[in-house]
Amino acid sequence: MVTRTWPDDAEHVATVEQPRDDLVLEVRSDDDDAVYLQKHGPFSSYRRVVERSEETITETTTYRLTIPWFGWLFKLPVGQVIRRRISHRGFWSPPDRLDTTQVLVIGLLAAASMSAAFVNTLFTQTAEFAADDFGVGDAGVGYAGAIVRAGIIFALPAAVLADRIGRRRVIVAVAWIAPILSLMGALAPSFPVLVASQTLGRPMGIALSFLIGVIAAEEMPKNTRAFAISVLAMASGFGAGIAVSSLALADLGPSGWRYVYVVSVIWCVVALDLTRRLPETRRFTATERDPHAHAPRLDRRRLALLGAVAFIGNIFISPASFFQNSYLSDVRGWDATTIGIFSLVVGTPAALGLLIGGRFADTRGRKPLIAVVLPFSTLMVVLAFSFGGPLLWLFSFLAGITGSMAFPAMAVYRTELFPTGNRSRAAGIITALALIGGIGGLLGTGQLVDRGWSYSSVIGMMAIAQVVVTIIVLTSYPETAHRELEEMNPEDATLIITS
Repeated sequence: MVTRTWPDDAEHVATVEQPRDDLVLEVRSDDDDAVYLQKHGPFSSYRRVVERSEETITETTTYRLTIPWFGWLFKLPVGQVIRRRISHRGFWSPPDRLDTTQVLVIGLLAAASMSAAFVNTLFTQTAEFAADDFGVGDAGVGYAGAIVRAGIIFALPAAVLADRIGRRRVIVAVAWIAPILSLMGALAPSFPVLVASQTLGRPMGIALSFLIGVIAAEEMPKNTRAFAISVLAMASGFGAGIAVSSLALADLGPSGWRYVYVVSVIWCVVALDLTRRLPETRRFTATERDPHAHAPRLDRRRLALLGAVAFIGNIFISPASFFQNSYLSDVRGWDATTIGIFSLVVGTPAALGLLIGGRFADTRGRKPLIAVVLPFSTLMVVLAFSFGGPLLWLFSFLAGITGSMAFPAMAVYRTELFPTGNRSRAAGIITALALIGGIGGLLGTGQLVDRGWSYSSVIGMMAIAQVVVTIIVLTSYPETAHRELEEMNPEDATLIITS
């Protein structure tokens, strides 16, 4: 509850007695003109009462905001908006006004994003420790990494099922399966068994990740889809961070890596919450009600376009990320502590880039943002692999900020350009192509570095892929900001979306 007292003058009376139109759209109560209720907004309960005395005017606002898992982050800024101390148009708030279902969904999806990121990061972080425990060499670790990445084929059935039986049923299933299969890694009697468990578990985390994107696209308003992707990407960063920080458990002994897999059990709590509270998307529900709705054929041109961008882009992105620590250690001579500090200093501000990029992409457009930040961030990465000292820190910092700004605008296209009937299937295929492109980039970079190429030369050559991506996006992608999904996908024109 928030209570504020104002002078009883014309200016303050006009402000306080005017129904609010910011985070919440108010309407006067039919029973009392001094009582204002929520007509549209994020609050599960809301009531504002205005009382006038001889010298003061008092407004008392009682509200409840239900954002699962992350409500504490928004308690202060929302309270300040209610107190009329800050604008509701801050970087922390979505461009559109959300309703109660949308804030519920985005909170649940953010928690699920943490789970997906943890599962997707787990094997990469623990493979070396497990290999040492089982007496497996570097070649075995390399083959294991390729096998686990190839497991993406096991994620594709989830994409097909989500289009047929609903997003909710499938995402709840993979939210349970992913941490349970990851947990089984703790019991692996041999390295091949560990690899087998993660070849199945990691794809479930990947399926969880792209289904999160589908649900976000279908539930968020037209001016908030990219912003939602930025919020979910931040949550993914927290999940991956938990996996990385859990590595301290690996120092408990030769088999300490098993305790990192035990941490997977915490994500069953998220799966339980999804089971209890996640609703089916309004768009999928509309397809079930529509007698004319059917699963259309995939638009092959759009699929080829987005698939090519995902494949080509990851030829650069994957090695630039994967080989960063090797470059810092082998070329710059940094120890693990320095690398950790570096990652924290240059990586943490990237969260700000995500929010700025998501809001800009929704308010100003995806393509203008991509045209600037994608080539600039690529150049900064290449320069970071070319220089040492303060310039390395500067270029890496700029690469992190601008690369994060580009991410929401690029990622949101994967779900916007396909109709409800095959949106999940398209997202799954595009994700698979991105991983395949990443594998190619990793193998190519590794081979060239082993042959004596410098990191700067290899990464500079791989950067050509990002130039190609930028050209494709600017010449062939449509601008999707401010447009409803049904406008871009005429197959869904007959759907009646209810609140």
